[in-house]
Amino acid sequence: MAFPPSGSPAPAPAAAGGGPRPPAARPLFLGTYTSQPGGGTGIGLASYDPVSGEIFPGGTLSGVADPSFLALSPCGRTLYAVNERRPGGVTAIALGEDGGHEILNSRDTGGDAPCHLSVHPGGRFLLSANYTSGSVAVHPIGEDGSLGERTDLVEHSSPPPGPGQQGPHAHQILTTPDGGHVLAVDLGNDSVYTYRLDESAGTLAQVSVAALPPGAGPRALAFHPSGRYAYLANELSDTVSVCAYDPDTGRFTPGAPQPTGTGGVTSYPAQPLVSHDGAHAYLSNRGHNSVSHYAVEDEGASLRLLGTVPVGGDWPRHLALSPDGALMFACNQRSGAVTVFSVAPGTGDLSPVATATAPIPVFALPL
Repeated sequence: MAFPPSGSPAPAPAAAGGGPRPPAARPLFLGTYTSQPGGGTGIGLASYDPVSGEIFPGGTLSGVADPSFLALSPCGRTLYAVNERRPGGVTAIALGEDGGHEILNSRDTGGDAPCHLSVHPGGRFLLSANYTSGSVAVHPIGEDGSLGERTDLVEHSSPPPGPGQQGPHAHQILTTPDGGHVLAVDLGNDSVYTYRLDESAGTLAQVSVAALPPGAGPRALAFHPSGRYAYLANELSDTVSVCAYDPDTGRFTPGAPQPTGTGGVTSYPAQPLVSHDGAHAYLSNRGHNSVSHYAVEDEGASLRLLGTVPVGGDWPRHLALSPDGALMFACNQRSGAVTVFSVAPGTGDLSPVATATAPIPVFALPL
């Protein structure tokens, strides 16, 4: 399934098996790289059957450069994309109910290669992480969803870079579930920074810094529904850490690194994911081409590795659950395919149910 370049969705296609797209199909947005050979020409527009998991192409929203990560506004009417290039930017897109999406505007992030962004729960600020520059940025969001001029840019100047790193590499920025703090994960500095966001000025004030073991390379975290624990993927050490979060102080405390179950294969784990009920956690392993499956125990305080599941593609990067938690989407960057798994109720076991081709898929947002 390759997405044809277009400014608006293509007519509803037939399913791969010859049948029509089901009326209950849900929207699916795919992030890619536009500047790499074989990449896309913008944000992939698709839909999926929430029962079978089958994906149907729907064209491309062109005019968005290197949209490798996407985020939806709390109201659901605006989509935001990073522009992972040099210099970096972020773009706002108004989502039309009829699929006639409109690019609102783009803003400079003040750094290079932004690779992650998130919307503050209040819907008034967009947070982004500049990977190459090792900085995080804040942009105000207007009533129409468009982005204002940047209100803050914070560089991770300390602690010093970890082994083999030439500098900081901010890889993720997100608001804690209680809404009280903002966390920024920096792969280059082996650190997780805690900030408070001043919602009047749109600025970040550092509260604390949590250190990971030298050379861990923390990449991304996902919170347990309790909001007290998070699971952190350590890209360079091929481990995952259970981390405690204190809502009162904002302190983030990483636990001992745990194995990914990849058997010594250099894996570069990328994306942790937690089931909606908090009973299971998953982790994409790029070198091993698998998804690790963990049982979440002790009310979120511990993980027990259950095994790994082949992803059926090469270099699985981003993982995402459908809103009902019944399907998981795995983006296989190097093989140009999205694998869809069914998630078994109770056990959390994964079973592949569908595969679709796409140009360098690195992010999936199923609605």
